Amino acid sequence: MKDKLKSERLLLRTITEADAPRLFEIWSSPDVTKFMNIDPFTEIKQAADMIDFLNGLARENKAVRYAIIDRKSGTIIGSCGFNELDYGQRRAEIGYDLDPAFWGKQYAPEAIGCMLAYAFDELGMSRIDAKVEPENVNSIKVLRKLRFTFAGTLRCEEGADSGPSAPLLNLYTRSRED
Repeated sequence: MKDKLKSERLLLRTITEADAPRLFEIWSSPDVTKFMNIDPFTEIKQAADMIDFLNGLARENKAVRYAIIDRKSGTIIGSCGFNELDYGQRRAEIGYDLDPAFWGKQYAPEAIGCMLAYAFDELGMSRIDAKVEPENVNSIKVLRKLRFTFAGTLRCEEGADSGPSAPLLNLYTRSRED
């Protein structure tokens, strides 16, 4: 797994514990976590623990998370990654978050586009999935811009809410050929 990916304006590099203070700022925002499977963080330790957890998955080649860094300023503006990597099925699931100060500036499509190129061209993936809450209209717009297509609706499997009252997630997919 590559430690760094680059696009025109962004550097994506694997997250480190040193990123905890800045990622805490992002992950403590209710506007950011509203559509994530976490509550807003209240302590920097939660960000450090999350980074440790995600890096553990990366060491097992099951997932990877990158800090999204604005190359011009050197500021971490969000994170993105593969929440799940299935090399046998040649499929991955992406996830991403962005500091609200950087919304609407085309950073999300640029970061995800960089990840798509890496997944298809270097990791040999044939399909990338994204699970999105139906109310997350902005994220859906980003995915559609990147030629993801709606594949169906799923019940959320994560967290305490399960069964018939579990929240719904829309599944969007993009294949190598799209």
